[in-house]
Amino acid sequence: MARISLPSLDSSLPGIPQSVLAVSMEAKYQCQQCHQVLRKPVQAQCGHRFCVHCFKLLTSSGPKPCEACRQEEIYEEPQSILNSNEAFPDNAAGREIASLPAKCISEGCSWTGCIKEYEAQHEGKCEYERVPCETCQVLILRSEKERHNERECEARTLNCKYCKVSFNFKEIKAHDEICQKFPMQCKDCGKKKIPREKFLDHSRSCAKSKTACPFSEVGCKVVIDNGKHSDHEQTSVMEHMRLILATMSLVRLQRPDAPGLGEWQEDSGLGLYRAPEDGATATAATDGGGAAASGQTFGLDHKVRALENIVCVLNREVERSSLTLEAFSRQHRLDQDKIENLGNKVRQLERTLTMRDLQLAETDQTLRELQFCTFDGVFVWKIADFSRRRQDAVAGRTPAMFSPAFYSSKYGYKMCLRLYLNGDGTGRGTHLSLFFVVMRGKCDALLKWPFSQKVTLMLLDQNNREHIIDAFRPDVSSTSFQRPISEMNIASGCPLFCPLAKLAGKSSYLRDDTIFIKAIVDLTGL
Repeated sequence: MARISLPSLDSSLPGIPQSVLAVSMEAKYQCQQCHQVLRKPVQAQCGHRFCVHCFKLLTSSGPKPCEACRQEEIYEEPQSILNSNEAFPDNAAGREIASLPAKCISEGCSWTGCIKEYEAQHEGKCEYERVPCETCQVLILRSEKERHNERECEARTLNCKYCKVSFNFKEIKAHDEICQKFPMQCKDCGKKKIPREKFLDHSRSCAKSKTACPFSEVGCKVVIDNGKHSDHEQTSVMEHMRLILATMSLVRLQRPDAPGLGEWQEDSGLGLYRAPEDGATATAATDGGGAAASGQTFGLDHKVRALENIVCVLNREVERSSLTLEAFSRQHRLDQDKIENLGNKVRQLERTLTMRDLQLAETDQTLRELQFCTFDGVFVWKIADFSRRRQDAVAGRTPAMFSPAFYSSKYGYKMCLRLYLNGDGTGRGTHLSLFFVVMRGKCDALLKWPFSQKVTLMLLDQNNREHIIDAFRPDVSSTSFQRPISEMNIASGCPLFCPLAKLAGKSSYLRDDTIFIKAIVDLTGL
């Protein structure tokens, strides 16, 4: 068989998930590497099938032995060596897989169709599929991805609409508190949209903004509008002078180097001369000033001690808060370790469950095969729900059906039937096409090859009057009857087995929307 270059079959995806199938998956449709439904299948020279992506990964570093051959105990060199130069695209399997019924695995999506439509029209486009956000990695519905990126993503980048600098969403609110272009409103004059960088200048110049009188340092408690400072200073000159005089007197009384009697002294900024006879008065004033100074010193000492006590209390609170924060940090690290360990356990359990599901699926498939299996070369195939199956065949959704396997004996040939309800080849649209298929069995090494037993195919008349019968002897030179190297050989049989017209109306071959097909393998000589 001519080999086709595998690089021409490019696919960056592994197999299609088994859960996409609307029916149970047959083993022949499973990739031997990823164990999913084959995507663009290729067949190695040993007969095993792989997704083209999986096969390229396996052979990327050179030829490798086939593990499936080893597991099936049929390993034989050089046939069981996987080599990209010895593999070819399995187009027949690809067509069968493309026609299998499929459903979307996304929760809430009701899409159904076939595998071919799923790959071409639905895969990677389902609005109900959960995909990770490229920025924050949160799983979101594909239909909500755009809204999430614009409004919800915690890691999205935004431009400050005032200074146009880019910030992370979590930082943008904190930036608003310091942005120099952020618009502010003056509470005094009501003016809006004043940039923060100019707000201080505005506050100083705002006519309606109130500030303290410049003489507040000497005791003036008046708060006035910025524009009325001059008027206040002119109308309050005498009051301001009295405040300055009282302040200077207090400063003079607190100075230890006060001038002696009969000397010029500075009093309230004015040069005054005190005569000797005024000494008594001055002494009395000095004694009174000393008492006042002592009272003020005591008050200051009391305030300092109170402040020292407050600082000590605050220091203790800071130390206690630091210890609590450190304890919380340790507990957080322990919690993170526990969460990570639990996450690892959950992932391990998920992998175990996946393996159990695969084993159950294989066991279920085996049980179904054993339920209908025969070991005497005679097999009766009951096909119910004929009308729906025929419509699926006409529409191209399921053009072909495979029967359960049956055997010539317990350790004999493994076989099955393949039926086209709308015909195949020369019988398409006019006849039922029925074919006989030789399958790979566990005891093929003990059997005589090529397969040469006479095969009789029958469509049973349910009145037991006139069965439709066709028989043939295998062409021993055909590859259809050589020892199988894959799951099954190419089918061989009768494209014009039964005209579809015989199944119309009140046909004795079709009752209760059910037909029966019988296969008889002549066991003579076995």
